[in-house]
Amino acid sequence: MVNLGKSGLDRRALAWGGVGVVLTLALTFLGSDGLRWFDSALIGYLFGLVFAVFAITYRYSVWLRRPPTAMLNRRGWDSFRERPSRNLLSLPALIGSHLLVQGFIRKRSTSRWLAHQFVFWGCILAGLITIPLTMGWLHFQSVGQQADRYQVYFSRVGTVSFDAASIVGWLAFHALDVAAVLVLIGVFIFLRRRLSDPGALAVERSGDFLALAGLFAVSVTGLFLTISSTLLEGQFYPALNTLHALTVILGLMYLPFGKLFHIFQRPANLGVAYYKQVNLDGPQAECRRCGEPFCGIQQVTDVQLVLEQVGFDYSSEDGDNYQNTCPGCRRRQVALAQSLRVGGFG
Repeated sequence: MVNLGKSGLDRRALAWGGVGVVLTLALTFLGSDGLRWFDSALIGYLFGLVFAVFAITYRYSVWLRRPPTAMLNRRGWDSFRERPSRNLLSLPALIGSHLLVQGFIRKRSTSRWLAHQFVFWGCILAGLITIPLTMGWLHFQSVGQQADRYQVYFSRVGTVSFDAASIVGWLAFHALDVAAVLVLIGVFIFLRRRLSDPGALAVERSGDFLALAGLFAVSVTGLFLTISSTLLEGQFYPALNTLHALTVILGLMYLPFGKLFHIFQRPANLGVAYYKQVNLDGPQAECRRCGEPFCGIQQVTDVQLVLEQVGFDYSSEDGDNYQNTCPGCRRRQVALAQSLRVGGFG
């Protein structure tokens, strides 16, 4: 049950959000060697990150306890524990197909899949650099007296070193530019589809363009910083830096409330995959109209339980339930009901 306080906020989710904030600040303090390597110029980014951690943790905690999500979460873990060795071995493949490659999107549309891949990997690359830099985990030091040679430090631990003029050096200092270009390619593919595809236009919502606009703004303002420093001798850099910081901070604050929150919901699909496999291997429910098997008995039972919890009752007078109907027969029933309302097919 959701435990709401006088303010209407979920108390348990507030507690988890507070834990997330404390952990983030503690990791910042420890990872930056007591703030020794924390860049005070990034304090705004840290504020945005802390806010995002709190709000994402809060919303995820609430979402995870909703009846449908709670049921899938419980069944996913139950399914995993039924065959732990086999499921553990299959986990890397599931992570690759469901989270990294996202092959299920390619089945719908190649252009959508390409757009998702460009945006996904661009954001992953940017996050792997920006978050450690913001928290003081990552910094660069020159090697000895060599002004053009740097070593990458993760907290106190020195890792690889490179020459600034080398390809590795260029990639190290321009990795965020590479990420921005990847994101922009994905954004333009998304925009092309959303402005030309009839199916996309039919279901278009304002929030879809808001997410793309945010990604576009962060990427373009970041590239402007590089253009200013390399081609314009630093002209307008302070103003552009402030503008870029503002877009990043607002983007972090938008994450928990907009369409991009599904980034954090997506890993739950791994449990759904295990749950679906268990249902495929288990006893099947037969359609009450045509008698054909169409779904696992457990899945049908779970759907009925969840629908009751959210206030929907599809039981008939004879004790049967509409959820015992296969998809094909449901479509036939809808067609028959529509025909009766308009006076038949003729």
